[in-house]
Amino acid sequence: MTSVPTPIPSRTQFVLEGIKHRILTGQLTPGQALVETELAAQFGVSKTPVREALKTLAGTGLVVMNQYKGVTVRLVDADMAREVYDVRLLLEPEALKRAVQRGASLDAARDALTRADAAIDTAERSLANREFHRSLYLPCGNPLLGRMLDEVRDQAALVSAVAWAASPSWEREAGEHREILRLALDGDADGAARALHSHIASFVQRAFPEAGLEQEGQQ
Repeated sequence: MTSVPTPIPSRTQFVLEGIKHRILTGQLTPGQALVETELAAQFGVSKTPVREALKTLAGTGLVVMNQYKGVTVRLVDADMAREVYDVRLLLEPEALKRAVQRGASLDAARDALTRADAAIDTAERSLANREFHRSLYLPCGNPLLGRMLDEVRDQAALVSAVAWAASPSWEREAGEHREILRLALDGDADGAARALHSHIASFVQRAFPEAGLEQEGQQ
């Protein structure tokens, strides 16, 4: 039986993933200029794939393209945090609730939590935490809902990177993750959804108190 060769990522995809990783792990900071020639030299490619990658990143909200200032990593402020986390608060707990109600497997979430606990650096833990949240909402049974949450995933990670750089809160969040997963595995759909809502809201309120997000049940 002939094995199928693994597709080689395009240069644009290679550069895209590389820049995104640097942004979401804090190597490239909000407001920092992204110069095509410098990035091309760093990644060993021409400027064309860099330019295409930056256009894609602008579409996902991670970078800003300005006719006069060029391309920069998106700045994170209370307004951005409120917009992104408001979407998460509206959609993510409901997606988890549906995943639990339909008895979906949460093995991927358990594995992500294990990887986060074993992480040896901030970048590794950040990626594992992102996968934990995605593994909770993706099996909700509504692919469109999953894609909508995927669309704000990178922006949420950018907010988190800025918040963690200012005030690390890994241990608190890890404990909240374990409680969310416990409730979900116990089949408590409503309890898991409430715990997830509280987890998301409390994080952004600690990092950006001026964002003014409301806790569940408040008017």
